[in-house]
Amino acid sequence: MPVNKQKKKLGIALVGLGGYSNGQLGPALQQTTDCYLAGIVTGTPAKEKQWASRYNIPEKNIYNYENFDAIAKNPDIDIVYVVLPVFMHKEFTIRAAQAGKHVICEKPMAMNVRECEEMITACKQADKLLSIGYRLHFEPFNMEMMRLGQQKIFGDIQQIECANGYTWGNNKSSWRLKKDLAGGGGLMDMGIYAIQGARYTSGEEPVFVMAKQETTRPDLFSEVDETIYFELTFPGGAVAKGISSYNMNLNYLKAKAENGWFQLTSAYRYGGMAG
Repeated sequence: MPVNKQKKKLGIALVGLGGYSNGQLGPALQQTTDCYLAGIVTGTPAKEKQWASRYNIPEKNIYNYENFDAIAKNPDIDIVYVVLPVFMHKEFTIRAAQAGKHVICEKPMAMNVRECEEMITACKQADKLLSIGYRLHFEPFNMEMMRLGQQKIFGDIQQIECANGYTWGNNKSSWRLKKDLAGGGGLMDMGIYAIQGARYTSGEEPVFVMAKQETTRPDLFSEVDETIYFELTFPGGAVAKGISSYNMNLNYLKAKAENGWFQLTSAYRYGGMAG
């Protein structure tokens, strides 16, 4: 399908063409009804040719990190989707907003709260929308967990169990293992799914938090967290016990209520959800 501007569709430019853009976003944008892949931004010249050929992207809609700001003059691009290592999120979110584009930024949002606030301020000042690419708020299985919990279909929630993680290989050079590039480790990358699951299932914000960190592979996890066990206590009395890990294969969200229980035995993946 030609990439010419399509009526009623918003043009998206992907900034960063790593594994998530290549394996998930690029293909998905060929199936969307309200938006389409209009442009790309990459620091790798070889990827320019590959993506242009695969998705029929015109040269005028291809940018690199240096000439990115010229995107302001391109009417084909309505939304910039930032899919970069975390330390680059703030810079390109702000640059996109200042270029007059709406922004979707991948999770985790930024390195710290201060950066998040700067991103929000920049988008407000530019009168542009800012969204974080946390997909499970719109995923049917997780939306059902929200409904069952927040509407108290089985009564008040008493306990939540939640965990997300995978076993890291032997790649010691990944940016995800560098604190100044990733901001954190397994918790910021994987654990946020479990924490979010507990929050949106209960419909409340925790008032007490306890956690402990475990490191069994210090050769890999000298800068960022490997495994964290946490406990969240909510105002209504529910307690969530969770695990975040780069060294265990975990994927579940379970809730026990007064009159029953409900769960997702596969809660956070891109496919194969079950509950």
